[in-house]
Amino acid sequence: MVITITDNARKQIQEMMKEETEGAHLRFGIKGGGCSGLSYSLGFEYNINEDLDSVEEINGIPVVFFNQDIPILEGTTIDFKQNMMGGGFSIDNPNAIVSCGCGSSFRAKDREGVPENC
Repeated sequence: MVITITDNARKQIQEMMKEETEGAHLRFGIKGGGCSGLSYSLGFEYNINEDLDSVEEINGIPVVFFNQDIPILEGTTIDFKQNMMGGGFSIDNPNAIVSCGCGSSFRAKDREGVPENC
């Protein structure tokens, strides 16, 4: 399993998936940008490219990854935390060597992006 999805995150994702059409997968990946050079990408995907993507069912959620992102995402945990100000997803990636204060940008030892101004 590439990543872990906690029960809190699973419940939130399943609620969000109710708004999507049948066949939706959660796409989790990385993209260049953010304060530290890379940022996470989390959304829904309907088109899977068998040459570029891998699909796993994780805690009841079908998740698709770009194959090139898997080494950087390996061991990551996605959680959903609720507080008095609202809620949001949190991502704990053991491969991130530097993280921005915003919590959504990071730098990985094996892949660097170009930092943006925060």
